Amino acid sequence: MPKIWSVSELVGQISQVLQEQKDFQNCWISGELSNFKNHRASGHWYFTLKDEFSSLKAVMFKSRSERVRFAPSDGLKVLVRGNLRIYDREGTVQFYVEEMEPSGLGQLYLAFEQLKKKLAAEGLFDPVRKKKIPAYPRSIGIVTSPTGAVIRDILNVMGRRHPNLSWILAPAAVQGELAPQEIAQAIARLNRSEAVDVIIIGRGGGSLEELWAFNTEIVARSIAASRIPIISAVGHETDVTISDYVADLRAPTPSAAAELAVPILVDLQLQVEQLRIRLKNGLEAQIERKRQQLAGIANKGPLKDPFWRIDQNRQRLDSLHMRLQEGMTRFVNDKNGILNLLAAKLDLLSPLAILGRGYSLAYNEEGKLLRSAANVEVLEQIRVQLSEGRLVCKVTEKEIE
Repeated sequence: MPKIWSVSELVGQISQVLQEQKDFQNCWISGELSNFKNHRASGHWYFTLKDEFSSLKAVMFKSRSERVRFAPSDGLKVLVRGNLRIYDREGTVQFYVEEMEPSGLGQLYLAFEQLKKKLAAEGLFDPVRKKKIPAYPRSIGIVTSPTGAVIRDILNVMGRRHPNLSWILAPAAVQGELAPQEIAQAIARLNRSEAVDVIIIGRGGGSLEELWAFNTEIVARSIAASRIPIISAVGHETDVTISDYVADLRAPTPSAAAELAVPILVDLQLQVEQLRIRLKNGLEAQIERKRQQLAGIANKGPLKDPFWRIDQNRQRLDSLHMRLQEGMTRFVNDKNGILNLLAAKLDLLSPLAILGRGYSLAYNEEGKLLRSAANVEVLEQIRVQLSEGRLVCKVTEKEIE
């Protein structure tokens, strides 16, 4: 009677056979990525490797995927190294990936191009966001290894160009797994201290892998976030990193960065002396112009003869006094003429003038002017006003016409 296998027994046997086949262990497979999924919670990658005829499920656990420097995506051709196993739960053949590289294109170069494209799309390379390097910095910040040749080169250039200029070293590893984090932290420390006016970050030349710390996203974003202008001086003139694109200025070498950042003290002293001479000559010329203006004013008008203005005012006062007198005289004469005219008119209308021509005025005992004989009684006493004097009379008879 043939043996009857349980499912788990058969799957286990197949798995053991696969493990015993050395060709299926630690082997390389070339294929195209499909159905790629990044399990965010665990960090594991699940995908399918395929070619034009077949496909194979694969998984890459977080401990391995963290070492991959580029971002996998569907359609990307890759080389993967790993072990062919049975996934017991589903009984399917699955490739457990230990290492992944882009097929036909270096892993680091692909990662470089992917990050470059990503940051460019965000505008981190735009010239409009780059800060101007100060022409006369008070202090220089340097981010590099404290034991490398870069710090010595920079300090030699600074000592030659401006020995009195202060500088601060923010030490950081420039190669290895810890380098990106240390470089980012050093940039942040210099920004918090606000003790420098410009920062130089850099290291000497090397391979793409040796310069990789300056091609990482954390360093690129630290440079972009810096309030202090940054000069990137990584590698040799032919080496180009992501830091060069993001920085406010790229220098071909660390020594060149120091020359770009540090002014020559002798030149500054010469400029100061030239400005001092220009200022001195300008002030002297200005003083001379003002002296000539003052002399011209002193030779004119009241400053030349202080009593001239007083004499002028005295003469003007005499003239005004004479005009006032003449005006008052004319005013009085005019008013006297008018008064005489009014007096003449008044005389013509005055009762006294009428009396002077032989007329008289009669008043009753109450002092009322008598206009008619009907207004008085016989034997009534009246007063008669003459031109000269008055009479008290008694009416003995009256006639009414």
